[in-house]
Amino acid sequence: MAASTAHLSLLSKSSPSSPSLPHVLFTLPKTSSVPANSRFRCSAGQTGFFTRLGRLLKEKAKSDVDKIFTGFSKTRDNLAVIDELLLYWNLADTDKVLDELEEALLVSDFGPRITIKIVESLREDILAGKLKSGNEIKDALKKSVLEFLTKSANKTELQLGYRKPSVIMIVGVNGGGKTTSLGKLAYRLKKEGAKILMAAGDTFRAAASDQLEIWAERTGCEIVVAEGDKAKASSVLSQAVKRGKEQGFDVVLCDTSGRLHTNYSLMEELIACKKAVGKVVSGAPNEILLVLDGTTGLNMLPQAREFNEVVGITGLVLTKLDGSARGGCVVRFILV
Repeated sequence: MAASTAHLSLLSKSSPSSPSLPHVLFTLPKTSSVPANSRFRCSAGQTGFFTRLGRLLKEKAKSDVDKIFTGFSKTRDNLAVIDELLLYWNLADTDKVLDELEEALLVSDFGPRITIKIVESLREDILAGKLKSGNEIKDALKKSVLEFLTKSANKTELQLGYRKPSVIMIVGVNGGGKTTSLGKLAYRLKKEGAKILMAAGDTFRAAASDQLEIWAERTGCEIVVAEGDKAKASSVLSQAVKRGKEQGFDVVLCDTSGRLHTNYSLMEELIACKKAVGKVVSGAPNEILLVLDGTTGLNMLPQAREFNEVVGITGLVLTKLDGSARGGCVVRFILV
């Protein structure tokens, strides 16, 4: 080979520190600034290289595992702030504690109006002598939040009705956790003894039906998927409800594609899905559950408003609370 051409060769001789690893030799072309015998050896043959690499990989793996477990503790840590505030509470520190409690609720996306109502209600009960310990204040806080959540709803359980099959539609924006929520709901209803049929109505996202098939296998449920690549979601849901009606299923769980609440055409398609289901079973769907990503904060308010106006939301599913999400915005939506 000409001296001006770069080439690569493997040396058969092995170093004492790594007998099984050949050296890699790069020979550079001759230039005026680089001597003809200039050679660079790859550091892979040096002693301790793989030892250091193994140590780095081990540390990286340990760091990833730690991140997983610390992620689940973030929500608990957010709630622990309230526990710390009320642990050593005494009457003399009432104003200070309530101010810090107000800040904690605002950070949790409860909003100023609801936060002031909760804090002032607690203040009145404390000054009236109704609440005399930190535990009592905490219990009153829980009760107050629960009252907000149940104020506009007489029933908090799923309303499946008496006519079979009951139909539940899952809707929401992209990436909110609709398919996973549907799988968990199927598991819960299956444990309660219901015969479940899943409908893979997400015909847009790649591998959405595959994901739902895995959930069907895990929960022991049957599933209806699109027959072709260009099948309409309304057609898939309609076929699923027909099968559920003919084969005596108790509940049909309908997955739908994620869609932005600002996209008019996609929201119109959701109306078509609802009408298609209603033609098969009168009064269906029994429940339309909106899946809200807990990490979106106040942005979930416009989502909820738009979906409610288009299809009429009957319930909320709050997801991804294993991270830094607070989800207090759900209380605001209930009161809007």
